[in-house]
Amino acid sequence: MQTTKLSLGQKIGFGIGDIGGNALFTIMAFWLMNYFTDQVGLAAALAGTAMMVGRIFDAVIDPLIGFVSDRTRTRFGRRRPYILFGSFFILITLTLIFTNPHIHNQAMLFIWAITVYCLLNLAYSLVNVPYSSLTPELTHDYNERTSLNGFRMTFAMVGTFVGAGLALPLLGIFDQRTGGRMVHTDTGYTMLGLIFGLVILIVSMITFFSVRETEKNAPKLTSGMIKSYLSAFKNKPYVLILLPWVFYITAMTIVSGSLIYYCKYIYKSEGTATVAIMMLLGTALVCIPIWVWVAKKLGKKLTFCIGMLIVAAVGIVNFFFAHILGIPFFLGMMVAAGIGISPTYVMPWAIVPDTIEYDYTRSGERKEGTYYGLWTFMSKLGQAFANFLIGWVLAFSGFIQNLPTQTETVNLGIRLLFGPIMALFYIIGAVIVLFYPISQKMYEDIRAKAVEMEKTQQSE
Repeated sequence: MQTTKLSLGQKIGFGIGDIGGNALFTIMAFWLMNYFTDQVGLAAALAGTAMMVGRIFDAVIDPLIGFVSDRTRTRFGRRRPYILFGSFFILITLTLIFTNPHIHNQAMLFIWAITVYCLLNLAYSLVNVPYSSLTPELTHDYNERTSLNGFRMTFAMVGTFVGAGLALPLLGIFDQRTGGRMVHTDTGYTMLGLIFGLVILIVSMITFFSVRETEKNAPKLTSGMIKSYLSAFKNKPYVLILLPWVFYITAMTIVSGSLIYYCKYIYKSEGTATVAIMMLLGTALVCIPIWVWVAKKLGKKLTFCIGMLIVAAVGIVNFFFAHILGIPFFLGMMVAAGIGISPTYVMPWAIVPDTIEYDYTRSGERKEGTYYGLWTFMSKLGQAFANFLIGWVLAFSGFIQNLPTQTETVNLGIRLLFGPIMALFYIIGAVIVLFYPISQKMYEDIRAKAVEMEKTQQSE
């Protein structure tokens, strides 16, 4: 197991894989709800419910994939075979979901949405869970993990840029004028799914061929699946970073899912959503090295906490002023939010490997797949709830698909989603993360114990 610094090539080879994962995540987060309601014609409440069901299904299979990948033994390693074959599955299902079935019956359309969304989530999990599980297998160094995840999240930002910046222009190539205004076409959405599917396939192949797993002969795991996951909940440091992450991802899903509605119906400018996303993520990308430096001074948990509180403050300010002061003020707030989001991209992923190492010193087993499977399981429960919340807030406020001018009640519902509701989740997450117990000094002691255990295992 490598304990020294990773080479630049290793960091790039690993990190580039997250371009695909985050491009997919971004177009699903920012566009899928709106695609279901405004293009396919599914009622908002049903769209939110369908996305909730799909996310719960996704959450259930993630731990299973993590458990199985922990026990997989091939000449390519434990994780890489899933990245290889799962990327082809993503290409197929992403194209399928963005192909309008032209079903007019709401019940049948609801079933279609659940089915294709579950298939896409399965494909995504087959790649993402094993990919995330590679992190602690590449290095044990405390600060090097922060650096490695800085590279990963930088590429993740690139993927998010690709998803955020290219989706609308790609759709625009195929736009047609209907009723005096330009509207997106079914062909445009199908090409969107196909092109992004190919991008994901290509970057996954780069990771597959450039990264080598170093623990082909990892210790045999003896714990059953249920026992493994129950033991993870007994790992206090892990739980105290998992819960803030769930609240963070819930808030982030509310932001991404409601942004297009905010720009489209409050500002009457759908294109502003793309500009807002780019400014948000551009700022976050630029700030990553700064926050990595801050984390070395203040610690990972405090840096994570500060980031969430910044974004929460922006949400509250937006609720009271953005709809009055207009688009320039709104875009300025997106820059401020980007500063806060930047550390939330890096810190959780740099912290969770430390908690896995802590478990190893207690159990003597390496269960990275189990921990990352549970991580994504809980994340997607948060995403499921967020999608459900968006759909039903829109429904209760009286939202009507593609009606150019919504009622003030609808606009208030959208503003609540994009303001106080999402801010509340960030604040709760920020409070919980303050109780995370592992400091750098504590981790160094944990790592020293792990090294001794590894030497003992190798000599047996």
